[in-house]
Amino acid sequence: MSREVPLVAGHPLLGSLKELREDVLAAYLRAQRSVGDVVRFQAGPPGLRTEVYGVFSADGVQQVLGSQAANFRKDNPTYDEIRESVGNGLLTSQDDEYVFQRRMVQPLFTRRRVDEYATAVRAEAVRTVAGWKSSSDGVVDVSSEMTEFGLRAVARILFGADIDTAIDVIRRRFPVIGESVLRRGVSPVRLPRTWPTPANRRTIAAQRELYDVCDRIIAQRAADGEHDGDDMISLLVRARDEDGSGLTADAVRDQILIFLLVGHDTTATSLAFALHLLAGHPEARARARAEVDTVLAGRPVTAEDTEALTYLNQLLKETMRLYPAAPIIGRRAFADADVSGFRIPAGADVYLTPWVTHRHPDYWERPETFDPERFTPDQEAARPRYAWFPFGGGPRACIGQHFSMMEACVALATVLQRYDVEAYDPPGHTTPVALGMALRPAGPLRVRVTARTTEAAA
Repeated sequence: MSREVPLVAGHPLLGSLKELREDVLAAYLRAQRSVGDVVRFQAGPPGLRTEVYGVFSADGVQQVLGSQAANFRKDNPTYDEIRESVGNGLLTSQDDEYVFQRRMVQPLFTRRRVDEYATAVRAEAVRTVAGWKSSSDGVVDVSSEMTEFGLRAVARILFGADIDTAIDVIRRRFPVIGESVLRRGVSPVRLPRTWPTPANRRTIAAQRELYDVCDRIIAQRAADGEHDGDDMISLLVRARDEDGSGLTADAVRDQILIFLLVGHDTTATSLAFALHLLAGHPEARARARAEVDTVLAGRPVTAEDTEALTYLNQLLKETMRLYPAAPIIGRRAFADADVSGFRIPAGADVYLTPWVTHRHPDYWERPETFDPERFTPDQEAARPRYAWFPFGGGPRACIGQHFSMMEACVALATVLQRYDVEAYDPPGHTTPVALGMALRPAGPLRVRVTARTTEAAA
C-alpha cells in the first residue's frame, strides 16, 4: 500500500511560503536532506493554501517522466502561460497534437541536420569573442556575452538571412514575455489578460510585435516556393506528413517562438557557467585547452570534431549537473499514482528538481565539487539513468539535446582556441543564481581573458 507523502515542516500559519519564495532551490535541497526523496510542501494561509510535491530520487524521476509519463501532464499554470504567450508548440502541446508536431519537427533535429547548423554556430561564436579584444582590462561578463551569442546563434538558424530583421525585436520583447510567464505562472490570482493593467499591456504589445515579425518572414518563405532556404522557418514551411499535410502558418510561428524561448537561454547558461568554472580550475582549463589544440590543430571546429572533444563534453555535462538550465520541471498528476512507494493524488502539482537530484549523495560523491571525470563512459554507465537529466527524459525528452550539446561544444572550443580564461573573482567567491525562463547567475559572471598568440582560422 502506498504511504502518505511526508510534509515538510513550515510556519504554523504560512507553511513553507517564505522559504519557497526566498529560495525555492535551497528549500527543495533542504527538504531532500531532512525529509526524503518524496516530499510535500504547503504554502499560504488556511483557506488559500496550496500544496506541491517534490520528487528527488532517480527512480522517482524515471516514473514521472518515463514509465508513468502519460499520467503526469503539462497542465500546470506555467505551461498554460507559455501557451498563451508564445503559442502551443512542441514544448507545451500534448496528446495527438504533440505526436503530430513531433513527427513534423523531428527531421529538423536529426544528427545530420543538426551537424549542418555547426557553421552558423561557429560564425556567431567568432563574432562574439572578436569583441573581447577591445576590453580595456581584459575582464568580460560571460553571462551577458553568452546570452547574446545564444540568441544570435539560434536566431540565425531559425531566421537565416532575416536574422537582422528579427533580432532586435526578439532582444527587446522576449524578456517581457519571460517575465510575464514567470510572474503569472506562480501567482495565486491571475487577472484576465484582457484587463488593461500596465503589465498586461506590456505583454500584449510584446506578443504582437513578436508575432508580426515572425508572420511576415513565414509568409515570405511560403511565397518563395518549395526549394528555397535551409533555415528552420523554410524547413518547417515545407515540412509534410505522410498524407501530405503540413503545418499552418500559425503552427510554424508557435514552433519558432518555442525554440527561441527555450533554445537561447539554456545553452547560454551552460556556456557561461562552463567558462566561469574553467576560469577557477586551472587543471581542467589546461586539459580542455590541450584537447582543443590537439584535435583541431588550429583549424575551425566542425560538428564532426565534437565527438573527439571528449573532455569538453565531460566538462559541459558536469557544468549542466551543477547548473542545470532547467533546474525545476513541473507536471500535474491526472490520476492517483504511486511514486517510489508514496501516493500522489490526482490533480497534484509535482516538481522534479535536477538541481537537487544532481546533488543527491546517493549518486554523487562530493556533489558540490566540479569534477568532469564523473562523466567518463564507465562512470556514466555505473549511475542510474535519471541521476542526471538536464534535458528531461522519457517520451517528452528534449528534442534539441543533440543540438544543444553540439552548440555548446563548438562555441566552447572556439573560445578556447582564441583565449585563455582565468578567474577574476577572489578565491572562495560563490556564484548566486536566479530563476528566469532558465537558470542564470544573479549578477555578472566575470572572467579575465587573454588572447592567445596563435589563433584558429575563422
